[in-house]
Amino acid sequence: MSNQPNRVVLIGVAGDSGCGKSTFLRRLADLFGKDMMTVICLDDYHCLDRKQRKVQGVTALDPRANNFDLMYEQIKALKEGRGIDKPIYNHETGELDPPERIEPNNIVVIEGLHPMYDERVRSLLDFSVYLDISDEVKIAWKIQRDMAERGHTYEDVLASINARRPDFEAYIDPQKQHADVVIQILPTNLIKEDKERKVLRVRMIQRYGIEGFDPVYLFDEGSTIHWTPCGRKLTCSYPGIKLYYGPDVYYGNEVSILEVDGQFENLEEMIYVEGHLSNTATKYYGELTHMLLQHKDYPGSNNGSGLFQLLVGLKMRQAYERLTATEAKVPVEV
Repeated sequence: MSNQPNRVVLIGVAGDSGCGKSTFLRRLADLFGKDMMTVICLDDYHCLDRKQRKVQGVTALDPRANNFDLMYEQIKALKEGRGIDKPIYNHETGELDPPERIEPNNIVVIEGLHPMYDERVRSLLDFSVYLDISDEVKIAWKIQRDMAERGHTYEDVLASINARRPDFEAYIDPQKQHADVVIQILPTNLIKEDKERKVLRVRMIQRYGIEGFDPVYLFDEGSTIHWTPCGRKLTCSYPGIKLYYGPDVYYGNEVSILEVDGQFENLEEMIYVEGHLSNTATKYYGELTHMLLQHKDYPGSNNGSGLFQLLVGLKMRQAYERLTATEAKVPVEV
């Protein structure tokens, strides 16, 4: 690793399993560079292994299966520039392996089920995002993945989702009220009775009042905009594409919502949409489109999820640059 960072910037990425965290982390690594960033999977803080959870009748989502004291101590140490011996949860065996040494890096990302669950850990975060997949889409995605790759039946998939639901609703879902940005993936409104869930409606819920974070807006900040850009400027085949932007309230917080329903047929034309977005935190005109085109193969690149993951990544880059710039000038009092 390169020399000791002056300031460790801590990012939280929360969401259920199978909701797109790994794609988002790949986009962040592209943006920051792999060497600048260390990712910590919070599954490593399970204090009960798979067998113990079974015996005690708790799931990995249950706080009792996780060691939040150790999580807080170690994340705090990294943020203060000290190395840690982080436990390792082995997903293959379901057991805890010997710990590994982790040194502080410029950016530390904590990702998993509980990055914003514990108030102490949450207070350390410099930027947080929650990936929120609606049940209908989650079931469709899980069915496609588990039935194709793992040979599960439809009933198995549904049963596993339903078994997790009470704990998910109790411990994971409420964290989204604490996130700076929520990316919400919903069924499309463009197709009646859509069962395939290939076309998605994706919303980016951005909180106001966060230091250094100015929400992205479409056309005119604070207005309510419904925009159908199809026609001469944008190639749209069935079912088309619609954008929406407007103010809202989310868990009692003032937010703005940016929404894309449908998919982009031709990613080169994204430049047209990008041209109407403001506060994107890009460094040059067309950077967003360029980044989407670089990895067309990533899941979600042709709909709002890829677009919004990149917008959140750009906001994280902006936060990182702001925090490290002030840090360089001001001596830190211990």
